Amino acid sequence: MKRIGVLLLGLLTIYIIYIDLTAGTLPKNESQKTEQTVATMTNITNSAASFEAEVEPGETLISIVENHIKKPLPVSIDELIEDFQSLNPGLSPEKIQIGSTYEFPDYSK
Repeated sequence: MKRIGVLLLGLLTIYIIYIDLTAGTLPKNESQKTEQTVATMTNITNSAASFEAEVEPGETLISIVENHIKKPLPVSIDELIEDFQSLNPGLSPEKIQIGSTYEFPDYSK
């Protein structure tokens, strides 16, 4: 009887892990994300709000933008990456190099 209980508990645990990894357990708030994406895309495409900056040692995409706007990011990191890539086609944020100058999205407005 113990073996059947342990087997069922193991199967339940595997099933829960599978559901968590595939579908997730947190609800998705698509409407909020869509509104933020539209607003961000409007800002970037309409006004082309961007600034140029040279990358210093130890800086990242997030730190450069936050230092420029002097406050925390008003958009998600995914949106920041998409905007950076639209301003610098073919360039991933992980590939920025020290001493090089790039266009960064300006969220100060």
